[in-house]
Amino acid sequence: MFKSAIAIMEGTKAALMAIKANAMRSALTCLGIIIGVAAVITVVAVMQGFTKQINDQLADMAPDVTSIKAFTSLEQEMVGKNAKLTYTDFLTLKARIKEAETLTALMFTWRFSGGAEYGNKSHSSRVMGTEQDYQKAYRTFPELGRFIRAEDDEKRRRVAFIGPSIIEKLNLPDNPVGEYIKLGGEWFRIIGVAEKQGSLLGFDQDDYINIPISTMSALEGANSTSNVQVMFRLKDDSNEELVIAKITRILRQLHKLKDSEENDFEFETAEKARANVDKFTGSATAITAGIVGISLVVGGIGVMNIMLVSVTERTRVIGTLKALGATPGFIMLQFLVEAVVLSLFGGLIGLAIGYAAATLISLSVPSMPDAYIPGWAVMLSFGFTSLIGIVFGLAPAIKAARLNPIDALRYE
Repeated sequence: MFKSAIAIMEGTKAALMAIKANAMRSALTCLGIIIGVAAVITVVAVMQGFTKQINDQLADMAPDVTSIKAFTSLEQEMVGKNAKLTYTDFLTLKARIKEAETLTALMFTWRFSGGAEYGNKSHSSRVMGTEQDYQKAYRTFPELGRFIRAEDDEKRRRVAFIGPSIIEKLNLPDNPVGEYIKLGGEWFRIIGVAEKQGSLLGFDQDDYINIPISTMSALEGANSTSNVQVMFRLKDDSNEELVIAKITRILRQLHKLKDSEENDFEFETAEKARANVDKFTGSATAITAGIVGISLVVGGIGVMNIMLVSVTERTRVIGTLKALGATPGFIMLQFLVEAVVLSLFGGLIGLAIGYAAATLISLSVPSMPDAYIPGWAVMLSFGFTSLIGIVFGLAPAIKAARLNPIDALRYE
């Protein structure tokens, strides 16, 4: 143990002296490691920045709300079927699911996909039908005016609650409450403007228009092609599994599904969405980092080459150490430590460059999230560079350990 500690100390000292004495050669030796680590860290920092931003926003977006969405299997799509939830489904669930503290919906339809008009300006925005409980479920608060109320829905009023981006897109007044915009060929009065949410992955979360869901359904008529997404939050004393089973029975009856047929709807929670995001970004990070990580192998070869040169240069020193009683294991450990120190030195510089590059990307590209490096990425970087040093420093270390002391002392 004592001899190993001495070997590690001497190897570290020799490595630092070698780096100092041959700064240019050491820099070129570490260049491959630096580039490899910097590339991997840049990819990880950018991807993890996306993941962190999405998870933070999902955490703010009502994590206790469960969504019900239409689901069409691949087999059904192949035969031309397209599942959907209807306004009638929503009204039935709202009337029968007493265990829900809040049950609301969003309606999407092609009729309003043409965009919004104001004066000589037009803009294609997301137009969604909803009702007052949507504000409770997703905490959508007005900056100006008010949100949609129950009486708006009951009387099918043609009113609109808009995201702040609509003001700029349609060149509306700074306070557009009371102004009229045209949606799907119909005039709607603006009753409120939402608080600003910002962008997510380049997607403007403030570019939307909400109108009463009953108004949208009425304008669609009997041949409605609309699709509804239902969201609910349960009361504290409700059993989630029993409620989901109850909703499943109701929707299967409404959709006249046979026992042999699978559900044409699915349940989704914020936790499930977060898991899907983590799975996607994790896979993308691993694949991309694996590809750019190939350069680390090239860097390892550079470390091996310089260590072989170092063995040749220090042949007489090795001979002297062996003549004084140094064991082959001592010599091998010393050269391994030197290779690891060189690799870690390159890894440390690569880490700093990678984080700087990721930060520069996030600042240069609009709507990009801040770069974020999780602790595991730092540990993995240093662990992998240490492994590179050991693997590629092993051959030079073995060569040094096997030198005959007499031949080494004679070496010119």
